[in-house]
Amino acid sequence: MTFRTYISVVTFLLITITTVAQDTGEDDWGAWYMYFGTNQISDKLSIHSEAQFRFYEVASSFNQLLLRTGLNYHINDNAIATLGYGYINTDGTFEDFPDEENSNEHRIFEQFILKNTVGKFKFEHRYRLEQRFIDTQTNNFTEHRARYRLQLTYPINEKWFLNVYDEVFINLQEPIFGQNRLYGAVGYTVKSNFSVQLGYLKNHFTGANFDRLQLGIIYNTDFRKTK
Repeated sequence: MTFRTYISVVTFLLITITTVAQDTGEDDWGAWYMYFGTNQISDKLSIHSEAQFRFYEVASSFNQLLLRTGLNYHINDNAIATLGYGYINTDGTFEDFPDEENSNEHRIFEQFILKNTVGKFKFEHRYRLEQRFIDTQTNNFTEHRARYRLQLTYPINEKWFLNVYDEVFINLQEPIFGQNRLYGAVGYTVKSNFSVQLGYLKNHFTGANFDRLQLGIIYNTDFRKTK
């Protein structure tokens, strides 16, 4: 494909996103700006680093700060187990939700990732359990949740790739259904350990849908001593 073809693909994706977004329950665009990193410290161990800044609108009306880290154990190239911690600060007082409260959440999670390849298609299955300790202005409580994400990556060439996933959230208390996230993006590999993705997320809750632009930066480091 030529560069002009890539631009056409991105333009078509954004036009499709705009058309879909106009049919959802919220009029305003939102955006998530994200950083992800895998920091290798030995052949078997790495540290996950992550920061997300989420907005009700593209560049204003703060919604949520999410900071997450974890220790990864690489069983092999296609299987990774993780024990981690997350801190989430949420501002729920956007004008469409006047009765919502601000909250702080401390989260412990256990995760298992399996990877496989079929032709050029790269599949990733992510299984996650979460223990959520939530403090609001009027109440403190604990919730438990299970998540499953199926992700598909397709390399267009050495630099460009497509990434899509669907993730379902299941509460281990009532109500059972938490949310569903459907995501599609175009990615560009800057270096072997550095890539950028621009995509669209449909975040579905019972009775509500939110449309979010996503800009993601993935930067991996290797702290192992050079032999």
